[in-house]
Amino acid sequence: MLTLILAATGLSGCGAINQVPTLQEQAKSSWSEVQNQYQRRADLIPNLVETVKGYAQQEKDVLIGVTEARAKASSVKVDASTVSDPQKFKEYQDAQNQLSGALGRLLVTVEKYPDLKSNQNFLALQSQLEGTENRIAVARRDYITAVQAYNTEVRTIPGRWIAAVLYPDAKPMETFTATPNADRPPNVKF
Repeated sequence: MLTLILAATGLSGCGAINQVPTLQEQAKSSWSEVQNQYQRRADLIPNLVETVKGYAQQEKDVLIGVTEARAKASSVKVDASTVSDPQKFKEYQDAQNQLSGALGRLLVTVEKYPDLKSNQNFLALQSQLEGTENRIAVARRDYITAVQAYNTEVRTIPGRWIAAVLYPDAKPMETFTATPNADRPPNVKF
């Protein structure tokens, strides 16, 4: 009888036992999607910028800034195994934030020089930049949600106990934080 009770209890806990690695894999998968969107941006932007460069000579510095920020963002690597390292994660996020800032300056250029907006290539670039940044925002949101579920599981009972016994390497993961002063509206001057 005692064996039957223990077996029933053990089988009923299988879902809880598998919850930690399941949530961990979902968070890693979400992080991969964030990286996928960053890679899409890194692949797409140089080609589009090259197409538009000829039409925006007077804003060469802005375009060079985007290219340099993209190169820096591409050089800092963080993979699913290092999302628990706050320093590496911050370096990666800072590089991506620099690229976002450079892209913002590029979009302000469009508003500053309406004659550039009339060019179809520049309009296509603007549309692709906006779509890409939106995709990144969605991927970040999904990652944040996945990390929240995973971190909650490894920090609360019974997940905490299960993780301590069966998955001792399961550590809370880092999530995105807003850039400094992101709560203030941007200052746009023409």
